[in-house]
Amino acid sequence: MKILSHILTPVFGLAFYALLLIFHPLQWIGYNIFGSKGHQNVVDLLNWFLVKALLLLGIVVRFKNEQNIPINTTIVFVSNHQSMFDIPPIIWYLRKHVPKFVSKKELGKGIPSISYNLKYGGAALIDRKDRNQAIRELERFSKRINQNKWSAAIFPEGTRSRDGNPKPFAYGGLKTIFSHNPEAYVVPITINNSWKIFRYGKYPLGVFSPLTVEVHEPISLKETDLKQVLEKTEQVIKSKIIVS
Repeated sequence: MKILSHILTPVFGLAFYALLLIFHPLQWIGYNIFGSKGHQNVVDLLNWFLVKALLLLGIVVRFKNEQNIPINTTIVFVSNHQSMFDIPPIIWYLRKHVPKFVSKKELGKGIPSISYNLKYGGAALIDRKDRNQAIRELERFSKRINQNKWSAAIFPEGTRSRDGNPKPFAYGGLKTIFSHNPEAYVVPITINNSWKIFRYGKYPLGVFSPLTVEVHEPISLKETDLKQVLEKTEQVIKSKIIVS
């Protein structure tokens, strides 16, 4: 299997970085000529291609969403985090809810397409070493998604799990988002097998492990106690994580 990984990884790598390079100027055109909606359409298309590019590693993305997620209101998608490949399926399959991510500040520069989207697409770029900056940025982000009726996507583990086992959830960022979006719904998401793409490290990449994303029942903030919302969200997400 590892021999195949060595063969397929360069093929995938070329396709992956080619997509980032191609869509970087397309994002610029979308944003500067057609505005935020034009930019978002380009971002959505990019992430469709990134999802399909995983097929070059023999990885099929299985997205399960049987939930009736409310529209025209703020949704806070909360997920476990296993790799950077958690993000494209969320952006593509939940695109009608316009998910915006909370990310570390370092990703806001130097990466074609990805940095441009984070910087101009409405994401929150926080400095983990500067608590005051992180709080201010999250407050601006929370107000921004409320005003635009966008959705937030957050990984409360902070850093990704390298073996699939979930890390403790940190609730500070969620509480800030909730405080400015009291009418929002929380939608838990469980991701499995994404970590296996990096089972050998950065090279070669893992192959032939289906990546699954499961969307769980929305939880209304205004109808549920905050402590119960946080506890239920974490419990639901972690109950569906499969480590093997």
